[in-house]
Amino acid sequence: MEFQIERATLLRPLQAIIGVVERRQTLPILANVLIEKTDDRLCLTATDLEVELKTDTPLEGGQPGQVTVPARKLMDIVRNLPDDAVVNLRQEQERIVVKAGPSRFSLATLPAEDFPTADDVEPAQRFSLPQSQLKWLIEKSHFAMALQDVRYYLNGLLLELEPRQLRAVATDGHRLALAAVPSTEDAVETTQVIVPRKGIQEMLRLLDDDEEPVELDLGPGHIQVTLSGIRFTSKLIDGRFPDYQRVIPAEEGSFAVVDRETLRKALVRASILSNEKYRGVRFGFEADQLRIQSNNPEQEEAEEQVPASFNGEAMEIGFNASYMLDALAAIDENTVQLYVRDANSSALILGETLRDARYVVMPMRL
Repeated sequence: MEFQIERATLLRPLQAIIGVVERRQTLPILANVLIEKTDDRLCLTATDLEVELKTDTPLEGGQPGQVTVPARKLMDIVRNLPDDAVVNLRQEQERIVVKAGPSRFSLATLPAEDFPTADDVEPAQRFSLPQSQLKWLIEKSHFAMALQDVRYYLNGLLLELEPRQLRAVATDGHRLALAAVPSTEDAVETTQVIVPRKGIQEMLRLLDDDEEPVELDLGPGHIQVTLSGIRFTSKLIDGRFPDYQRVIPAEEGSFAVVDRETLRKALVRASILSNEKYRGVRFGFEADQLRIQSNNPEQEEAEEQVPASFNGEAMEIGFNASYMLDALAAIDENTVQLYVRDANSSALILGETLRDARYVVMPMRL
């Protein structure tokens, strides 16, 4: 195998796949990138056995072949070459020689046939949507995923395809985030898949804010996402996601209307003196204001008063400040509504007009 390529043309796909290459590996070959050269294409593949990324770049000329080389070393070499460098890669027995101008590097290789690659997904559902919509879905919901919860099905993001709608849902058992976008695909039946945390992080890194379509294949054990020159494959979490609809409060009863940024800043200040472990703050709902109070084991206290309109009886509810701040940060509107029933019920947080993203935060005893 031998080929010549401009530095920037090689660096782009290397940067796209390097995120799945773990620094500590159970198998030495997982630290490598699979390089496959055909007559007119260059394909790079990296995997950690859970997530795989494969790039496809047009490249004429050279000698076909395939080999695996240390991914991070190759990327560091290419990244530190001059911007206008032309890189020559040539396989010499069990080594790959990288040349660029006066620079020469010899890297160890491992056999390409030992590299584990994901099979093509046999899709139960296939659909497409703009990159920007998929990115928005993930951004508005992924932060509520659990982190190393024994309920393994919470350690990922639920993607639910229904007729004319695609939803993303995440929960850690204490809060929940839901976002939805319309789908032009008319699903025959509701399809649910749970994508693990690392898969979601890599998807978020790859997606842009443009309208270029991205194709999703949902299979029984994998999800495959194809966009310009990149194919992303991730194993799915095998489990049943909780019935999230049951825990989302209805948009009825008492609610407060408040300026989102004013509330966010007041909450940040009040949380400074909250208990560092539990981050609890007390919300006091009154007719024309929302009081936020916090204290800690050192007997320090904070109180903020935020102008608000509340249509119910005065009440106090404790919440985790971090969960509230995450929800407020995810809402794009200037004004938010907080639906509350009593001190023992979860709160529903929404933008004042848009209902395509909603957030639920459970109460705390303070």
